[in-house]
Amino acid sequence: MTIVLIVALVTGAILFGIGVYGALSQTNLVMIMMGVELMLAGAMVNLVAFWRFLHPEAYSGQMFVLVVMTVMALEMAVGFGVAITRFRAKGSVEMEEAEDLKG
Repeated sequence: MTIVLIVALVTGAILFGIGVYGALSQTNLVMIMMGVELMLAGAMVNLVAFWRFLHPEAYSGQMFVLVVMTVMALEMAVGFGVAITRFRAKGSVEMEEAEDLKG
């Protein structure tokens, strides 16, 4: 049981680490969003692992996963909306050229 938990936690940590690297090292908006998605997926894997091995009878773990999945869907919808609008207006989704997006 603990070996499976450790494998799940390591997998989640690897996904989160790849997501952090992807979000911080890329300049393309779509690639940054993919990095954020990987970070959320890593967090979700860890949430499911902790829920499964600590409190499998409670429904709070499942609710957290649904919240994370909703945040992932909303982030992708808003991000792709911004990317499509930016691409149609300027012809690029590079964040280095997006000075006009600053508030």
